[in-house]
Amino acid sequence: MPEYPWRLVTIDIDGTLTRGHGWDRIADAFHARAAYDESNRRFHAQEIGEDEHLADLLAITTGHTVSEVEELVEQTPKLSGISEGIRALQARGARVALLTHNPTYVTGYYRRTFGFDDDEGVDAQEIVSGRIGPPVDVRADKRAGLRHLLTRLGARPTETVHIGDGWSDAEVFREVGGAVALNSSLVEVRDAADLVLSTTDFQVVVEALGHLHPRPIAE
Repeated sequence: MPEYPWRLVTIDIDGTLTRGHGWDRIADAFHARAAYDESNRRFHAQEIGEDEHLADLLAITTGHTVSEVEELVEQTPKLSGISEGIRALQARGARVALLTHNPTYVTGYYRRTFGFDDDEGVDAQEIVSGRIGPPVDVRADKRAGLRHLLTRLGARPTETVHIGDGWSDAEVFREVGGAVALNSSLVEVRDAADLVLSTTDFQVVVEALGHLHPRPIAE
């Protein structure tokens, strides 16, 4: 049996593991739908960049508690089979990590709930007595997050595959040996990927990864 090609699998959250954007529910619950929609409009029109857009999203949770946010994240519709898929990847010798612009209080929920080995999110808000502070010095940089994961988990870029749906994921695609556009509506993301999938079952992704072979990249 051939050796499994991937030592590290990195995965985005919103629009990739979630069915729709996970912050829709947070914006509605915290009465911030108008601000959320306007920031999304400006971002997709390329009037603002990732940092400003992310700061807008994080501002929605300011003053709320981590437990309030976790309850909403729990309610967010997600792909089926996430825990089972992660265990299957781990059984094949891969480490599985989140690579996302979500804050660490969201990545922590996903890591505990589904069994991820590691996570790289955004740590831009102070948590005091369980309550979330305002965003400060927001940096949305998935490529830097990838480098941190590679160092911590002892993996090489050529043996890493990234799964995502957004523009920032397409930037990561260029840095790793395998790229999967999952449920992406963006032509640029699908064009940058080695494999394009549309599914509501994460185990379909796991099966497909076994047939995807690393492409050479400069390291």
